[in-house]
Parts: sequence; structure tokens; C-alpha cells
Amino acid sequence: MPEKSHILEDVLEMGSLPLLHGDRIPLHRHRQGHLVYPATGVLSVTTTQGTWIAPATRLVWTPGGFEHHHRAYGYTDMRVVFLPASLAAQLPDRPAVFAVSALLREAMLSLTNDTDTSRPQAARDRLQAVIIDELAPVCEEPLHLPEPRDDRLSALSAILHTDPANNATLTELGTQVGASKRTLNRLFHDQLGMSFRQWRTQLRLHHALTLLAAGHTVTNTAAACGWANPTSFIEAFSATLGTTPAHFRRDPAANPTTTPPPRTGSPAPPTNHNEPPRLYHGHDIDIINEQPGTVPPALLRWTPSATP
Repeated sequence: MPEKSHILEDVLEMGSLPLLHGDRIPLHRHRQGHLVYPATGVLSVTTTQGTWIAPATRLVWTPGGFEHHHRAYGYTDMRVVFLPASLAAQLPDRPAVFAVSALLREAMLSLTNDTDTSRPQAARDRLQAVIIDELAPVCEEPLHLPEPRDDRLSALSAILHTDPANNATLTELGTQVGASKRTLNRLFHDQLGMSFRQWRTQLRLHHALTLLAAGHTVTNTAAACGWANPTSFIEAFSATLGTTPAHFRRDPAANPTTTPPPRTGSPAPPTNHNEPPRLYHGHDIDIINEQPGTVPPALLRWTPSATP
């Protein structure tokens, strides 16, 4: 049964939302577009168009009206800023990931800092304008994993999501899903806008970021994601993200892994930002955590249903 789209009664207009490893915010949407920045950890945003993933050097833009859900990997300090229509119009009309400059990071942190509640609205408006000035000329980051529509591509996607280290060729995978290599190549190009090789690399990089955020070593992450050795993994990772995988590995002892700190910021009135849900009766939605325990799972490949 498809997940219903909900309203989050405690969505923050500007503030922080601490999330534990495996926490998921269920499917919902907002009338206004918003920026989400993981000051720590890794955060994914999933819509019907695919998944965007952001470590602490990136942020995700989601326009108003897009149904989406979030998942946190590692202890994640999620910072949220909603934008007025005049500023949102300067950003893409679809979700996107952007690199975070030092100035952009400080503006996001300042706007969402719980000690910043006395800042005048005019000053907040200026900080939002600074954020747009930093984002508008910047190219989108290639951290989008498109969602296939064709049943055969969906079956192939499921195989590789289950085991990113699977090195089967496109011809071999085609045998499993009932399509020729030529047909699959065409579908990847027409539906996903990239080659099979590019898509599989994106999938593996997404998976690598989640493993690193959970505290897995670079060596184990490379093996779990299908790279022949750590060196080739580091090269591919650095080419996309501009730094080595070790930069994103969470020290399992460095962050809280049990009860997160209190949420901060100003609650956003549901009538302002949040689209009324379908077939929903106003009850609050709990953050979901399908990952038992409070430490990185002992499995080499992390999955939402993994158990230690």
C-alpha cells in the first residue's frame, strides 16, 4: 500500500531537527520551498523523481508541492529554512543538491541557531538573501539518483539497491529482468538521462555516503559498494565530492546515539507552510526509526531493515 502524504505539525519554519541514524521523516509536502542542510551526518530526500543525498558539505533544495520523505544516516543535525516565493523563484523548479560554501554554511547555521531568536526579521531577510546569492550562480551537484518508471528498470534497480557490490554486466542483469542490453541502454538514456555505468556509480556513491555516516571504514565501504580496491573507490568518490571518503566517516564515539537533543526553532503554522494531507486526521507523526540499536549495524551492507 502506498504511503500516505502527511502534515508534520512540528515542522520548523527556521530551526534544527536532530535525527539519529536510521530516523525517517514520513512522506509529506509543504506549500513553500525549503532548504535542508545536514550540519552533521548525511541526509537523503526522496520523491517520485528519485533520491537526492547530501553530506555536511551539501544542502538540498525542495520546491513547494513536492511530496518527499527524509532519512538520516549517522547522527544528523538537520537545519531547515523555508523561503518566500520571491526567493524560491530564483532556484530550480525541482529538487537539487548544491555545494555549501563557508559563507553559506554560516548563514544557514545562524538562521537556524536556537540562540538567534532575537534577531530582527529584517536581519533574517538579509541572511536569506545571502543564501540565495550564494546558491543562484552555483551549478547543481551530481548527487541525484533518478527513480526508474519502467518495470524492467525498477527490477534492475532493486537488484543493485539490495547489493550495490553486484558487478553483473548489463547483459547479465537483462537476463534477470527480461530485457536485452540494447533495450536497457535505451531506457537508461530516455528515462534516467544517464548511462547504466553512470547510474550504477551514483547508486554506489549514495550507498557509500550512508555507510561512512554510519561509521564503517573506508576499506569496508569500498568492498560493500563494489569497488575493486580502496584506491579506486577514493578516486571515484573524490572526483564527485571533491574530498576523500575519510572526510565523511563518522567516528562512532563522537556523537550521541541514544536520545537526541531537543528540537529548536520556531514552529511553522500548518496553514502557512504545510499542505493539508489526504485521508489524514491531524494526528502528529512520529519520526520512524527502523534500525534497531543505537550503534552502527554490524552488517557490511546497511539496509533500512538490517538487524545487528
